[in-house]
Formats: sequence, structure tokens, C-alpha cells
Amino acid sequence: MSAKAKAKAIYTFQSENKEEISIQENEELVIFDENSVDGWFQGENSRGEKGLFPASYVEIIRMRSNSNVTDCSISPAGSLGNDSSYFPSTPNTPLHSQPSYDDDDDDDWDDWDDRSTVVDDGDHARSPGANGHARSPPSNNPNVHYRAKPHMERQDSISSSRKGSMVGRNLNRFSSFVRSGVEAFVLGDVPMMAKIAESYTIEMGPVGPLWQESPQPFSCSIEDPTKQTKFKGIKTYISYRVTPSHTPRPVYRRYKHFDWLYNRLLHKFTVISVPHLPEKQATGRFEEDFIEKRKRRLVLWMNHMTSHPVLSQYEGFEHFMMCADDKQWKLGKRRAEKDEMVGAHFMLTLQIPNEHQDLQDVEERIDTFKAFAKKMDDSVMQLTHVASELVRKHLGGFRKEFQRLGNSFQSVSLAFMLDPPHSSEALNKAISHTGRTYENIGEMFAEQPKYDLFHMLDKLSLYQGLLVNFPDIIHLQKGAFAKVKESQRMSDEGKMDQDEADGIRKRCRTVGFALQAEMSHFHQQREVDFKDMMQAYLTEQIAFYQRVVQQLERSLRMYDSL
Repeated sequence: MSAKAKAKAIYTFQSENKEEISIQENEELVIFDENSVDGWFQGENSRGEKGLFPASYVEIIRMRSNSNVTDCSISPAGSLGNDSSYFPSTPNTPLHSQPSYDDDDDDDWDDWDDRSTVVDDGDHARSPGANGHARSPPSNNPNVHYRAKPHMERQDSISSSRKGSMVGRNLNRFSSFVRSGVEAFVLGDVPMMAKIAESYTIEMGPVGPLWQESPQPFSCSIEDPTKQTKFKGIKTYISYRVTPSHTPRPVYRRYKHFDWLYNRLLHKFTVISVPHLPEKQATGRFEEDFIEKRKRRLVLWMNHMTSHPVLSQYEGFEHFMMCADDKQWKLGKRRAEKDEMVGAHFMLTLQIPNEHQDLQDVEERIDTFKAFAKKMDDSVMQLTHVASELVRKHLGGFRKEFQRLGNSFQSVSLAFMLDPPHSSEALNKAISHTGRTYENIGEMFAEQPKYDLFHMLDKLSLYQGLLVNFPDIIHLQKGAFAKVKESQRMSDEGKMDQDEADGIRKRCRTVGFALQAEMSHFHQQREVDFKDMMQAYLTEQIAFYQRVVQQLERSLRMYDSL
């Protein structure tokens, strides 16, 4: 066991249960053991409170001795545990690689999800600059990488009081490494490959560029979440049956397999918005409500993947859906991880239309989409907050109020029975039945979110994960525009050959076509998804209130014969 160590909090963390303690940014902490357990440290804050907090939210203060000089250095705590790849780096730290899964034994992966540390995706923080969600210090400064989000979906579970705590993930997708790669492509510094085996075509549609539809569209079901054990019960996990529509043979996948696919998609498709996976939760992972919620959100995530003309054609995605042999799985996994056509090189696979587009018109179109995405992001966040509050009221306030009303009717009925000569048994029964009816209605309110609001929150969560990516994708395009203007100025001043400036403009067109195609796909899918979401919600609401009316009508009829 490691000795105690001093540390400094780099982010604020609010505890969610009695096992955890809150820490404040810049607060000095004591860590009891430098070896994190599933990404969590056990330690003591400056107020003397002892408990757990995320390892990625602190930095170890190390004492170094060099001859007669003692230095104090700070090292990221995330590097101490097995889970550092899942947590946010400090804002100025570039990510030079994706998490590695090259262990010889597939079971040596980072099995964060298979043990105890998971992050629920309901109460996440959003940030421009992060594809997905990471908990972070509150800030409205646009230069800060992580922006706190108000509490949401705290009741998106019948057993919400037992919800696990939140931990961050390293999801700063567009690090300086990725950004410089796209810049290198625009400047012509990305070498052409001798042979490019894959190709993605962009076409001109009625309102602008579109991704060419997949030649073989398909869907994929996720069903039957089942608890499995290994190593004689030491390790427990949930397995999902995944069945593509174009093959009758299912494969069985754990969350870590979904997470691997997600990271490969992020690494490869720089200009495509890949929504975050449903996150992880520290406790209650095997509770029925949490398992059902995760399955619902994995289904939505998979539906988005299969509906995307580019993501659905990815070889690694096909491997995820089709490979049932363990040995072949490892070979295919390593092959996908060695894919060279990622990031800036992915741009070499794009086939763009010959139509001329004025770069100023493209920039204006992108600015319009940027304003739209910001407004939609805010409105989705607001709707999430309102729906989450409504869930809380269904589970608490509405239920209690109807139960109180029902109990009050029951009390009147009992009072009437205390003077038998003057009491009416039929009236007493009718009033008592009315009381029970309102108690039942209270229970109906508590159950209803499972049929409508939870599904709405699932869809809104998916779109939060999509919208949060666009500021950085647009930033890439803005950088390309800037390079075009700069190169043309240098050409006019005789500092750059016109051919070189033309090449930069041509490659900027490629980035612009890709972003516009992604914008078009987003709009198309948004219309389908929100139409379905609203129809499903209203249908369930109507059915719910019809059941309430039926209950009340039965009670009303009891008074007709009096």
C-alpha cells in the first residue's frame, strides 16, 4: 500500500452520496493511497472530511530531491490509476493518442465498467471542446474547456435516490494534436497515400452538400441485457445481444466493446459529430432501472450510428457487429487500431462534387448553422431541465398530493361510519372508493415517466451529445477559412506561389463540403427524431389521462344509485 500523499484539486467535485466528499478547485488534499481504485482516490479534504473523489480531478504534489535542492512537482493523478484515459486532461494538455487497447489478453482492457466505477449520464456537464460529457468546475468563460450544467435528470429512475456518483471522462476530442492535423491537411502537409482503400462521397442536394447514402442500409437491435460473471464470480458485467438486420446471427457485447467502438469513431472521423455513449455510474450498476435505462440509450446511440451514411460504413463498426469469434475479434480490433486513414488522413478519403461554392457563402451558411446549433443546444438543455423536474414531481409531489387527497376522502368515509343510525353504507363506500381511486392515480403518476418522460430524456441526452461537438467542428472549418485568406494575401504579396494558395483553397473546399454534409445529415435526422419523440410523448400522455378519466368515471358512477 502506498504512503499518504499530498494533492491539489484541479476541478471542483460535488459529492453525491455518503461515501464521497466534495472538493474545491485549488484545495489541498491528503490521499491515503496513490493507487486509485477504478479511477477514485480515498482521502481527506481541507475540512477534515474523509471519503472518495475522482482521481482525474486532482494532481499529486511530488517532492523531488536533487543533490541539496528539493523540488516540488505536480503530476496528473489520472496517470496513477488504470483509468486515466477516461478522464479530462488539464485544458492545455494535448491528447497525442487515443486510449490503447493493444494488450495481448482482451481481458486486460481497462475494465472500468466491469467493476465499480461508472458515471451516470443524466447529470453531466457540457463543454464546448468536449465530445461527450465531463464533470468540471462551474464557469461561463468561453475559454474554459468545461462548463458546468445545472442538475438534470436526477429523478430519471424509480430508484433515483440510489443513483451513483459522477465522474469525468477524457473527451476533449479536438485536442491541439487533432487540430494541427486538419491544419496540416489544409496546408498540404499530409502526404497522399499510395493506395486508399476506402472512399466516402459527398453529393449536391437541393439545399447543399449531402453524404451519399449507404449502398446497403441496415439496422441493429440491442436486446436482452444479462448479468454475466467470470473468474469464478470475481468479475461481474452486463452482456447485450446485438443483432444486425442483415444477418440472423447475434453477437454478444459488453459496455467496454461499445466504448472501444466509440473511441475508434472519435479518432477517425474528425468532422463528424459522434454522440457520447450513455455514461457510467459508481453504484447500482446492476439495478434493474439502471440496466434498462442504459439499454434504451445504447439503442438510440446504435440507431444513430446505423443511420449515418459514413459511420455505418466504417470497417471497425462492421467488425463490432459481425465478429463472434474471440480470436478474430482481437485481430480485427488491432487492425482497426492501426488504421492510418484517421483524423486529417480521413479527409483524403472524401470525394467532393465539382460544383463551385463561393467560400464566403459557405462561411455564412456555417455561421447560420452555428447560431442555430447554439440555440438548439440551449433549448434542449432547457427542455431536459423541465422534463427532469416533471419526473421529480411525478415521483414525489404529484404522487404525495393525490395520496393526501385520497387519504382525506378515506377519513371522511370513516367519520361517517361512526354514527351508524344516520350513516349511508352506499355513500360511505362511494367516498371510500373515491379515496382509493385518488391513491391509485398517485401511483399512476409515479409510474408514468417510464412510458413517456424517460424516453424523451433519452432522446434529449443523445442530442446534447451531438450538439456539444459542433463548436469544435466549426472551429476546424474556421481555421481552414483563415488559412485560405492568409495564403491569398501572401500570394498577392509575392510571398507564396499562386498554385500553392490555390491548393490550400481546394483543400479548404473539402473540409467545407464535409462539414456542410454533416450539417445536412444532422437536420434530416433531427426532423425524424423529434417528430418521433413528440408523437410518442403525446400518444402516451393521451393514453395516461384516458386511464385517469376511466378511474374517475368508475368512482362517479357509484354515486348514481344513491
